[in-house]
Amino acid sequence: MVSRNALEHRRDIDSIVNPLQIARLRKETVNSSRFAKLAAAAFVCCAAAGIPSLRANADPPSSVQPNQLTEAERNTGWKLLFDGKTTQGWRSFKKQTFPAQGWAVEDGWLKKVANVRGGDIISTDTFSEFELQWEWKLAPKGNSGVKYFITEERASAVGHEYQMLDDVGKPTNKGSTGSFYDVLPPKTKAPLKPAGEINHSRVLVLGNHVEHWLNGEKVLEYELGSAEVMAGVAKSKFKDVKGFGTRIKGHILLTDHRDEGWIRNIKLRELPAK
Repeated sequence: MVSRNALEHRRDIDSIVNPLQIARLRKETVNSSRFAKLAAAAFVCCAAAGIPSLRANADPPSSVQPNQLTEAERNTGWKLLFDGKTTQGWRSFKKQTFPAQGWAVEDGWLKKVANVRGGDIISTDTFSEFELQWEWKLAPKGNSGVKYFITEERASAVGHEYQMLDDVGKPTNKGSTGSFYDVLPPKTKAPLKPAGEINHSRVLVLGNHVEHWLNGEKVLEYELGSAEVMAGVAKSKFKDVKGFGTRIKGHILLTDHRDEGWIRNIKLRELPAK
């Protein structure tokens, strides 16, 4: 049982420990007292909240090979959704098989092949409360996305989408990178890297609280079922989808918009029920 106070503690952690900050400090000096203080602060906040540190291992050290878990990650409940070698754990929406075309595994990446329609793919497992992270890159002008709360009880694969675009320098809107697609725009300008460079994204769902992160910065947070979310849904293409904007147990989905894109290091850990 995670209380509202626990959630506030976890928010405190986000303000204390930024994952990219930790990575830089590790590189600068492994034995630095500043790093030790930051780590200790995170531990104390998590212990006080009675929940695992949600920031721990969000960005693995550079020495860790792609699509691998550290011992610390394994011990804190992380699991790989993509092994870097096969498509095991993924299938087409409302099918039990993986697409015969449109997707390929290349050099440790799950690649969306350009201009070849294979269709969206979903995780074989379903999740309700979780922390999800992944690395990705796009071809110039590319469009992609990661959806959550996908259920095959619906006619089509609609869900909450973390939008991914090659939109560096463009105005922020409900279709920008890091948005809750067509519902809420990023509340902070996303620190996006240009096409061809690797970005790191993260989605947190804890109770009704949801966060979108990009390259170590929180760009959006919202409360499921809140007036803000439901007003956004009412103005979106999802206004007639039953239950949209609330938390359900569902699959993770990778979109096929025909554009060339790559994704790897797809990691997830389920969180205690609230």
